[in-house]
Amino acid sequence: MQESLRLNQEQKLTQRLSPMQVRFVKLLEMNSPEADEAVRRELDDNPALAAEESFQAEETTDDGSHFNETAEEMQRADYSDEDDIPYYRLSTNNYSADDKGYDFVQADTSETLYDYLNRQIEERNIPTDVAATAKYIIGNLDSSGYLRRDLFAIIDDLAFNHGIDVSDEVAQKAFNEVRSLEPAGIGAKDLQDCLLLQIDALKHNDENAIARKIIAEHFSEFSLKHYDRIMSMLKIDRSLFDKVLKTILNLNPKPGAALGNSQSDSQLQQIIPDFIIDIDDNDIKITLNNNIPDLHIEESFENAVKRMESNAKRREEQGKEFIISRYNEARDFIEAMRLRQETLFAVISAVVKIQKQYFLTEDEHELRPMALKDVASMTGYDISVISRSTANKYLSTPWGILPLRFFFSEGVGEGDDEASAREIQAAIKALIEKEDKLHPMSDDLICKTLNEKGYSIKRRTIAKYRDRLGIPVARLRRALK
Repeated sequence: MQESLRLNQEQKLTQRLSPMQVRFVKLLEMNSPEADEAVRRELDDNPALAAEESFQAEETTDDGSHFNETAEEMQRADYSDEDDIPYYRLSTNNYSADDKGYDFVQADTSETLYDYLNRQIEERNIPTDVAATAKYIIGNLDSSGYLRRDLFAIIDDLAFNHGIDVSDEVAQKAFNEVRSLEPAGIGAKDLQDCLLLQIDALKHNDENAIARKIIAEHFSEFSLKHYDRIMSMLKIDRSLFDKVLKTILNLNPKPGAALGNSQSDSQLQQIIPDFIIDIDDNDIKITLNNNIPDLHIEESFENAVKRMESNAKRREEQGKEFIISRYNEARDFIEAMRLRQETLFAVISAVVKIQKQYFLTEDEHELRPMALKDVASMTGYDISVISRSTANKYLSTPWGILPLRFFFSEGVGEGDDEASAREIQAAIKALIEKEDKLHPMSDDLICKTLNEKGYSIKRRTIAKYRDRLGIPVARLRRALK
């Protein structure tokens, strides 16, 4: 029997995001403090990335004899033509510490996570080079106590940025020292690794041994809460599993945050707005509230890449890959941050334009129906971009700080009768506040009254919004004589 071959041809279209696009998406999702921290960490991690130095003018007398050009003017002077100025530079003004906007967090003088861990290293009897490397590793931990970076990347940083050669053996010893610090779980690569470190720090018994086996070998099933499957695979009963489960659930997924005394913890307790709105008569001024400096490629890296491009032999020199990779990372980060700033400003500008009457009057009745697709249509961005731009973002107005999603709501009615859900809720609340407390308004009466005022709304919608406002039905609002 002859073998037959069958050839199938199939055409597929797949779309993959470039590293720069992935980075842009991540930056877009960040709020202002997170973006500021991302820039700081990138400047620390990548020697190819540099920021414009901020100069503070000397105190001057009123005769104007000293230089007094503002930072904004200096930044704009870097561009040969007005058309070359980036959109976000031309349209925004970052606030200084003296400007009104929000209350700055008071500095926390208590011991930070970094200080606490460094003190433990200093108290240990370990070689000097191991201790110094351990401290550098600690500096790369995030606020939760995780080490997200590769150990060998940290070794490269020490070599290229500080001229310190650290052997793989010393680096591994330092890494192990960090992972043995308190609280248990510090220096973990991910959640699974963090839980295993904490279990290993517990006393050895049968229950803890089972807990370790679950996290080490059945973490996926545990994450999905497939407890019956785990009990079946390990051949343990419900009683024993419940004890083990309690042990696991008592572990801390963020051991670095357990200290609760770092400055970052204080910042988390206070909302810092991403946008600031100032209103002067009928003029609305929009400001991106961040401390992101002008970023550029460090000059030595720029020159090194140019020399490599012009000299084929140079491209084979040792260190080529490091220089080019860091150069490309810095270039992509600068572009991603530029896109973030422009996108955010375009989105908030569209929101303000749609809700202009609300910002001018501070009257919730003036809030218009607005969905993500409306902003997407106005800006030209995809809905997913609008969603990421508005999630977890806050807006500072003269009357308080509001979540950006506050301005988005479904519409009620059709065509010219369409009104914002928030507008309807405000109208319902106003009617109930003014009603006769001895004879409160029923949902039917509220519906009739609002329809007479021009709102196209049904009684069940009134009931839904009243419940959303936390207002009880009429019979429960009736006051006793």
